[in-house]
Amino acid sequence: MQIRAKLLGLGALCALAGASPALGKVANATAVRAADGRVQLNWTAPGAVDLYLAYAPDAGITSAQLVSGADKDGKELVTVDATKRPYFLLRDKTDGSVTPLSERLVPLAQGSNFRDIGGYAGADGRHVRWGLIYRSGASAMLTPDDLAKVKALGLHNIVDLRSDEERVLAPTKIDGVAYSAVGYSMTALLAGMGNGVPQNGSTIYRNFPKMLAPQLRIVFDILKRQDGPIEYNCSAGQDRTGFTTAMILSVLGVPRETILQDYHLSTAYRQPQFEMPRIDPARYPGNPVAQMFAHYQDNPAMAKAQPLKEADGTAFLSGAFDEIDAKWGSVDAYLEQEVGVTAQDRAELRRLYLQ
Repeated sequence: MQIRAKLLGLGALCALAGASPALGKVANATAVRAADGRVQLNWTAPGAVDLYLAYAPDAGITSAQLVSGADKDGKELVTVDATKRPYFLLRDKTDGSVTPLSERLVPLAQGSNFRDIGGYAGADGRHVRWGLIYRSGASAMLTPDDLAKVKALGLHNIVDLRSDEERVLAPTKIDGVAYSAVGYSMTALLAGMGNGVPQNGSTIYRNFPKMLAPQLRIVFDILKRQDGPIEYNCSAGQDRTGFTTAMILSVLGVPRETILQDYHLSTAYRQPQFEMPRIDPARYPGNPVAQMFAHYQDNPAMAKAQPLKEADGTAFLSGAFDEIDAKWGSVDAYLEQEVGVTAQDRAELRRLYLQ
């Protein structure tokens, strides 16, 4: 399958992107889907490690399957159930510490940029829990097998960050999950775009703190009441989704550098051809958003994800952070004043989503 070949070719990148910083002496732990559907695990440790497999993010050692005992070579190719989301526990035999691990990217044949934000180092030496918060591109072209894999994630909520027009042009195929969206027209953003291609990404991102505050209220309300796992998405899963992820990871104490690294993974993980069905512009003569996406689909340069950086290397996402710093002084102040995330909420969210 094309997606499997791409995953294998991205092995080096995934090794960085999927790394789960050590909770104990195990370090540099990665899980990457191989071309044959198995999962390649790699790690470093001063001594032997017991490797366990489970299919629930909160599984403990007692409910997991031992895959390899007293493993000293730091690698294992594991056969997993293709219909389920695998989770791994690496127990360091020298001190008994356990490092949870999963794949960063959910392997979907016709998905785009569907990934877990778990594993990142956050506040107080803790790490974001796997299997609870997913970010993604649009899901209008998922296959039946893809939908089965998404169902296995056990999602409780989906928050669609897309505009009214996008949701009509490419409705989600994920059914049976509580679904939230805030109505708005994408034409508000078209003034900052030319021929469907961002002309100044950082400037566009400056709109996000105000524009996406209603959606962030929904996302954080779901997180605060622990009604997950949650998935949120836009069309490409990189811009509006990238900003939303940045706010969540900021609350969890993830460093800005790590947030930007996660943001830039979209360039490798996007599959633009699977984000929206083919649009015939003749069917939408008075719809500027449909015309924009049709032009986007006809532009060969846009068939491949483009780097999310200005010519000088500045991340587009920095525009949103700059706007927040200028108008609110800090991310914490912005979230408290515009989204309703208080200091008490931040502490509770860290308790719930860090380990």
